[in-house]
Amino acid sequence: MATGEVTKGRSGGLLESARASSWQTRIAVAVTALLLVLLFVQAVRDPAQFFSQLVIGVTNGAIIALVALGYTLVYGIIELINFAHGDNFMIGSFVGLTVLAGTFAGIGLFSPITGDSGAFLKVVGVLLALVVAMAVCGFVNVAIERVAYKPLRNSPRLAVLITAIGMSFILQNLGLIWKGPAQVAFPELVSSANILPTDAVVFRWKDLFVLGMTVPLLLGLSYFVRNTRQGKAMRAVAQDKEAASMVGINVNRTISITFLLGGILAGASGVMFGLFNGITVFNVGFFQGLYAFTAAVLGGIGNLTGAVVGGFLIGIISSMADQYIGVEWTSIVIFSVLVLVLVFRPRGLLGDRSAVQGGGS
Repeated sequence: MATGEVTKGRSGGLLESARASSWQTRIAVAVTALLLVLLFVQAVRDPAQFFSQLVIGVTNGAIIALVALGYTLVYGIIELINFAHGDNFMIGSFVGLTVLAGTFAGIGLFSPITGDSGAFLKVVGVLLALVVAMAVCGFVNVAIERVAYKPLRNSPRLAVLITAIGMSFILQNLGLIWKGPAQVAFPELVSSANILPTDAVVFRWKDLFVLGMTVPLLLGLSYFVRNTRQGKAMRAVAQDKEAASMVGINVNRTISITFLLGGILAGASGVMFGLFNGITVFNVGFFQGLYAFTAAVLGGIGNLTGAVVGGFLIGIISSMADQYIGVEWTSIVIFSVLVLVLVFRPRGLLGDRSAVQGGGS
C-alpha cells in the first residue's frame, strides 16, 4: 500500500511538472517546426541556392566549432569563461599573415608567399602559418593563465571574470597597434573555384580546405581527451581537483595543458578564417568569440561534443539568416537563439561538462 502511494505520488509529481512546463515545450516545438518548414520551403523553391548556403554554413561552423572548443575546454576544467580566447584567435590570424608576408619587425626573412607563388610554396606557406600560429597562440594562452588567472584561482569568480575581460582588451589593443584599425588582406593561397562540375551548387576548394583541416583537429582532440593519460588527468581534474591531486595528478600542469590546447585550436582557426574569408582585422576576435561562446552555450558549456554541434548550428543559422533574412539581422537571430536555449534548456542541447567529466545529461 505504501509502495503504491509512493508510485502514485511520483506519477502525480511528474504530471504536475509536465503541466507546469508544457507551455514552454509547446512554444519551443512550435518555433522549431516553423523554422524547419520555412527552410524546407526555401529548399524546394531553390535547392541549389539552399545547398550552397548550407555548405557555407557548415564551413563557417567548422571554424566557430574550433574556437568554441577552446571556451568549453577551459570551462570544463576550472569553470572559467576565458573571454580573451576570441582575441587570441585574432592573434592567430595576425601571426599567420605575418608568416606568409615573410617579414617580422621590419626584417625580411624570406620572399612573401602570395597567390602567384607556386603550388608547393603555397602548401608550405599554409602549413608553416598554421604551425607557427598554433604554437604562438598556445604559448599566449598558457602565459595568460599563469600571469592573470592562476593567482586568482581561489578568488571570487567576479575577480577572475573581470580579469578575463581585461586580458581580452589587452590582446585586442595589441592587435590594433600591430596591424592598425583597417582590415588586412590575406593572400589567396586556396582557390575559390568550384570543385563540383556544375555551378548550381557551389563547393569550393576553400570549403574543402577548412573541413579537411578541422576534422583531424576535432578527432585528434577527442582522442587526446578520451584515450591518453593526460586526457584522463584532465577529466579527473574537472571532476574533483582535490581528489585528483591526492592521487598524484599535477593539477597546475593539467590546467596549463588545457589552456595550451585551447590556444592551439584558436591559432589554427585564426589562420583558417583569414585564408577562407581573405581578410582579418583587430576586432575580429570579439565577434567570432561571441559567436563561439554562443555555440558553446548552445551545445552545453563544458561539453566537447556540444561545442562542435553548437558551432556547426551557429554557422548554418548565420548562413541561412544572411541569405533569407538579411545580413543586418544575422546577429539578432543568433543571439535570439541563445536566449531561447537559455530559457528553455539552460544546460544546452547536450548538457554541460559531460564530455570532460565523463557524465552529464
